[in-house]
Formats: sequence, structure tokens, C-alpha cells
Amino acid sequence: MLAEKLAAMLRRRGIHYAWVVVAVTFVVAITTSGAVGVPGALILPISSEFGWNTAQISSALALRLVLFGVMAPFAAALIERYGVRRVVTLAIGLILLGLCGALLMRQVWHLVLAWGVIVGIGTGMTALVLSAIVANRWFATRRSLVLGLLTASTSTGQLVFLPLAASLAGKAGWRVALMPSCAALVLAAVLVFLFMRDRPSDVGLAPYGEAPGATSASVAPIPPGAAISRAFAVLGEASSSPVFWMLAFTFFICGFSTNGLIQTHFIPLCADYGLSATTGATVLAAMGVFDIVGTIGSGWLSDRMDPRKLLFMYYGLRGIALLYLPSSSFDVYGLSVFGVIYGLDWIATVPPTVRIAAATFGRERAAVVFGWVFAAHQVGAAVAAFGAGFTRTSFGTYLPAVYVAGAFCLIAALLALTVGKGAQPTPSPATT
Repeated sequence: MLAEKLAAMLRRRGIHYAWVVVAVTFVVAITTSGAVGVPGALILPISSEFGWNTAQISSALALRLVLFGVMAPFAAALIERYGVRRVVTLAIGLILLGLCGALLMRQVWHLVLAWGVIVGIGTGMTALVLSAIVANRWFATRRSLVLGLLTASTSTGQLVFLPLAASLAGKAGWRVALMPSCAALVLAAVLVFLFMRDRPSDVGLAPYGEAPGATSASVAPIPPGAAISRAFAVLGEASSSPVFWMLAFTFFICGFSTNGLIQTHFIPLCADYGLSATTGATVLAAMGVFDIVGTIGSGWLSDRMDPRKLLFMYYGLRGIALLYLPSSSFDVYGLSVFGVIYGLDWIATVPPTVRIAAATFGRERAAVVFGWVFAAHQVGAAVAAFGAGFTRTSFGTYLPAVYVAGAFCLIAALLALTVGKGAQPTPSPATT
């Protein structure tokens, strides 16, 4: 009832309730991305306390990234069946269980279960597909801009939680460092319960930008028990298109070069060059600031430009930044240059990727298709998370993983120009 009353009050003032849904989704994305990113700030103190090496800890974080991605297509189908509010509330509960469960761990498999399996499943249920669903259901216009705003919240979560976690871990221990994330997750769950609704029709509205009374393109909820089969059915249809495989491969490289490598290992990488965990987390937070600008800007540009050219630019700049990083000397100037270039395109790849998926596979299948593409993203992230940890343990350096990621990004930049050529996805007017 509260949501309906608020929607009516805002409508009288000329404000669409879709923006409330965006705000709640933004908070959910901030808090869940914090739950994904914070463990990367705690590798060193956990290793110091339990004596586990980087490869062992990385195995749990890699599993978390795999499940984070693999759950995405099923999360999209589950949301279509059971609704955003139910699925997101359950997901937040799982994340809280996993984070708090780690407080009791004594062996590596405890870490794998808590932060690998439970947190991985929970965060996967609120992955980027949630943002895609909200943008597609609630907005007939400005979809890419909204998607850019929501995906930027991942960087905002990093900006808020990583430096705080690193600082608390150094002063009060890694267990205390988890508390801000847990408190924020509780707040997000309350907001979802009170204000999140599945579709504009739930509060008596048409999607933003759509004329009142117009026929909505939203589909009806799928029958009970069909969520999983729908996810695989859409995969079967999409996998016959080379566009799907090209998007999946480039997004594999995207995950390899972001979540898996930099988000997970940047702080211990900086420690190898004599920088404190707090300093490394602060650099990551600075990247988050630039990524907020870059991702929102990418959403705006995706409404106006060929998304393939945008992907070429983003992957190319990221590759150059990663290849530059080892020669930066890890001083203030070098890390600043890296942070700006890398930060501007960290998650900027999402809006043009979703744009191509929607243009190729249709608006209503786009969320599930993107879920499978995002699964490839997280498989790439998991490969890098474990591979970089193995490299550090075996050879005493992260640099081979950094160079491989940079080279992969340059390959992705070239491949991006070929994505969707057969389908000819074209940018819509500025209002779509």
C-alpha cells in the first residue's frame, strides 16, 4: 500500500514512480557489489590469520564469481516468474548468511562454502540482469541511460565499501570490516520490501515515456516451474546466432580483466610494490569515481552511437591501461594515469552490450540473453581470480596475469567491431 500511495502522490507532482524503483535498485546494486568486492580487500589479513596462501583464498573468490555469473540467466527467469521483490529479498538474505557465516570459519572449505557458494548464489540473483530488467520494464524511453546509471552503482559500491573495509581491517580486524556491508544489506532489504514493485501496472502506471493506456510490451509471468526451462530455452534460441557467441566471448574477456583480476587482486598487487591495503583500496575507489562518469556516459552514448564502436573504444582503452600498469612504477602519478584510463571504461561495456542483445534478440528476451552473456563474463572473472592467485603463489608476481589481460582486451576491441554485423543493430533516437 505504501508504494501505491507514494506513486499516486508523485504522479500528482509529475514524477514517475519508475525513478523510485531505480533508486531502490541502485541501493541494492551498491550493497551487493560491496559484498562482491569487499573480500578482495581482506585477502591479506585472512591469509595472515589462517596461513592460507593466495591461491587457496582465490579459489573461494573464483567460485563466488562463477556462481555470480551462472545464476544470472536463472535469476532473470526467476524474477519473471516470482517477481523482483521476492527474488531480491531472498538474495540479500543469502548474502548476509554467507558474509556472517565466514565469521565462524576455521578451514578453507568453510571459506569456499560461505564466500564461494552462498555469497556467489546470492549476488548472482541480483546481478546486472536486475538492472536490465528494471530498465526494460519501467522505461519505454531513456533505457540505456538508466542502465548506465544502475550499472555505475557497482562502482559506487566499490567507492563506498572498499576503502572503509581496508581501513577497518587494518585497525580492528577483517571481521569488523564486514559489518558496514552487512548493515547496508539489511537497509536494502527493507527498501525492497517497502518500495519495489515488479511492473508499472502494479502501481497503476504505464512505463516511463509511454503514453497512458498504451499496450505494454511486458510479458505475463511465466507458469510455475518454467523459470529454469525458460532460461535454457532462450539459450537454445540465442546460441544459434553468432552474435550471442561474440558477445559472450568479449564479455568473458571483460570479466577476466575487471572483476577477476583488478577487483580481486589489485590490493595485494599494490602490496607487492610496498603500498598499504588502504592505499590500494583508495586507488580502486578513485577508479570507481571515474567509472561512474564513464558508465553513465556510456548509457547516454549507447542511445546515440553504434554500440560496436563504443565497445571497440572501451576494450581498447582498458587493454592499453593494463599493459601500462606494470611500467607505472606504482607511484602517485603512474597509478593516477592508470586509474583514470581504466576507471572510465570499467563497466562502460554493459550498456552497449545490452543494446546489441536487445536489438538482436528482442526486448523481452534481452534480459535472459544478457544473463547468459553475463555468465560468460563471470566465468572469465573466475579464471582470472584463480589464475592470478595461482601465478602469485607459484611465481611470486601478478605481472603475467596483468599482461595477458591487457592483450585479451585488445583482441576483444577488434572482435567488438564484428559483433552483430549480420543483425545490424542500430542505435535508436535519443529518446529510446
